[in-house]
Amino acid sequence: MSICGTTLSLLLLYGSVYAQSNVTQETIPSITASGDAVIQAQPDRARIDLGVVSQASTAREASAQNAKQVEQVLAGLRKALPDTKNIRTRGYSLHPNYHHPRDGGQPTITGYTASNIVEITVDDVKAVGEIVDSAIKAGANNVNGLEFMLRNEQEFRSRALREAATKARANAETLAAALGLKVARVLHVQEGSPAVIRPVREIAMQRMVADAASAIPMEPGTIEVRAQVTLTVEVRSQ
Repeated sequence: MSICGTTLSLLLLYGSVYAQSNVTQETIPSITASGDAVIQAQPDRARIDLGVVSQASTAREASAQNAKQVEQVLAGLRKALPDTKNIRTRGYSLHPNYHHPRDGGQPTITGYTASNIVEITVDDVKAVGEIVDSAIKAGANNVNGLEFMLRNEQEFRSRALREAATKARANAETLAAALGLKVARVLHVQEGSPAVIRPVREIAMQRMVADAASAIPMEPGTIEVRAQVTLTVEVRSQ
């Protein structure tokens, strides 16, 4: 046999094997089923963003006043919190304030605003109200946000995934049994994007809140960790 004939025979043989492989794979009887899980947990950590905003006629005065206010807030928080490593400042800004004439004339600078954000992370969620109250009394004049979370979020993600996978398998077996079949093996697994629904509190508090006789009440609520798993399984006759 010539080299050309041998090559042609090998190509035909390879094509035949490849075609048979595709046919075999495509004809595997299968069922696809999904499972969802929602795990609810009590928050055991909170992150608070406190704003310190200062205004003055010059940029230097606004910056100096803001630095003084921030230091007062930090001093108040250090007294309220035993672990000061969870306190940090971020997001400093300084910008002019403009007056825009109604007749559309040239805007003029009327002063400057300096702002800074103090971020606090605490593991005692029951103390959040007292911490916010202490910060406002020390000079913070805005609460930009309050978020409750989990210290070990991955543990709850894993629990949700296991539960979703178990439900997906059970759903596949139920479908197979209803059709007079049984699950032989898992062919494909797909995980949906896990979702963590955290309680977020948007609080608008002015300086007058500092005059309150008691700490500001805070209700953390619950956190939901959601997962979805989709299985494709091979089925056979019972």
